[in-house]
Amino acid sequence: MLGPYHFALCTGGHLAWHLALDVDRGSRVPLALQVRDAVRRLVEDGTLRPGTRLPSSRQLATDLGVSRSVVVEAYEQLTAEGYLVTRRGSGTSVAEDGGGLAPVSSALTAAAATSASAPVDGDGTEAAWDLRTGTSNLLAFPRQEWIRCVTVALGAAGHRELSYSPPAGVPLTRHILAGYLGRVRGVRTRSEDLMITSGFAQGLALLCRVLGDRGHRTLAVEDPGHPGEREFIASARIRPVGIPVDAEGIRVDLLEQSGARAVLTTPGHQFPTGACLSRARREQLIAWARAVDGYVIEDDYDNAYRSRSGQPSALQSLAPDRVVYAGSASKVLAPALRLGWLAAPSELMASLEHVRAGWDIGCSGLEQLAFARFIDTGGLDRHQRRLRAEFAGRREVVRREVARRLPGTRVLGGDGGLQAYLELPPAVDEDALIRAARGRSVLIRGGRFHTLTDTGRPPALVLSYATVGCEGLARGIAELGVAYRRLLPGAEEGETT
Repeated sequence: MLGPYHFALCTGGHLAWHLALDVDRGSRVPLALQVRDAVRRLVEDGTLRPGTRLPSSRQLATDLGVSRSVVVEAYEQLTAEGYLVTRRGSGTSVAEDGGGLAPVSSALTAAAATSASAPVDGDGTEAAWDLRTGTSNLLAFPRQEWIRCVTVALGAAGHRELSYSPPAGVPLTRHILAGYLGRVRGVRTRSEDLMITSGFAQGLALLCRVLGDRGHRTLAVEDPGHPGEREFIASARIRPVGIPVDAEGIRVDLLEQSGARAVLTTPGHQFPTGACLSRARREQLIAWARAVDGYVIEDDYDNAYRSRSGQPSALQSLAPDRVVYAGSASKVLAPALRLGWLAAPSELMASLEHVRAGWDIGCSGLEQLAFARFIDTGGLDRHQRRLRAEFAGRREVVRREVARRLPGTRVLGGDGGLQAYLELPPAVDEDALIRAARGRSVLIRGGRFHTLTDTGRPPALVLSYATVGCEGLARGIAELGVAYRRLLPGAEEGETT
């Protein structure tokens, strides 16, 4: 038997590698029929997709070690059966209808196509406006700047850069990132105490493991907060304990009564309410951590979208020995980069590195170097200025349109971030409004979706404007307003705060 022939196939500019074609010289089946049947199978199972170009008969014959007439005969039979088409100047390719078969696509391809066309609800219902949280502003990704940074990083990479990087991250990237975080967020750390992770999720997983090894069985979380993070923590065999949030941020007095010795918090811009931890609460939280010999995990998830004027420094700047500062590039650039970071107390970093060494051998060194150059050349600063200008406009649209379309609703969330917390009048049925909004082609989540135990909060909606521009926001909120007014026919014009 001849070994599989691996060839590159061009499909609309995309290359598909390592498609195998087997021919057995010892078989009683004629070679032409073997080639025909092998190609037919690849078309029928979707490996060769409609429009895929095949090698020329001469090239395929040479690579298989058979006469050209064998391949010509196979191609002619497949063309007659409708599997292939031949065009002068374009060669032979798979027919657009694939011999009458529906094209087969991978789950990833199907998901990408769906997300590119219209947002979809959990039950498969398509919608025109997706105002749910958990998304990023991917259209703003600075592609050309990033390509230049990758090109420079790759061109300058030597033997050391192309080899395995330390589990904690490329030293140059850690050095540049430590300086950047100090300049922009007031983070007090050394490069040795900074770890590059595969996004925030891996950083949280590492912390849960280390805390568990140190005897922690609970981790306090904000309530309301991120339901996905709570599930993640629980999967690490640590019980999340909800601590209510008010206008000043997490209730530290209730945290003191919880028995927890570690807490995950978003002090700069609480998710999802938008509350900023007050100065008094910040000091109280640090005092609590010292008193219980515990840790505060500071998730600074959206600082790129917050106004620099009047923004307090990172909580970590008050107590680098008690606060783990966590961030990532997922919201500001793209989740696909899988770049996150932890700035941890020195005595904690040793344990994190020990656990990390048993899990993987670090993130992509080349992406880390590209990220370092992006920061060092001012690309990240420029990109964030553009984002802040754009999102300031989106927030203004949200305030204006909610005041106009959802009278009696209070808009919380401050002057930054990616979402607004809409506190509804007590008489509004939160679940009914979400269902009615879906009927108007608007996907949105309620406050209860984010709640763990604090069920006494007023009804609310959490409106994300991460992926919808100003015009789309205005139209989406208008449709939401139609659903709202039908549930609250007696509503009159009100104001937002």
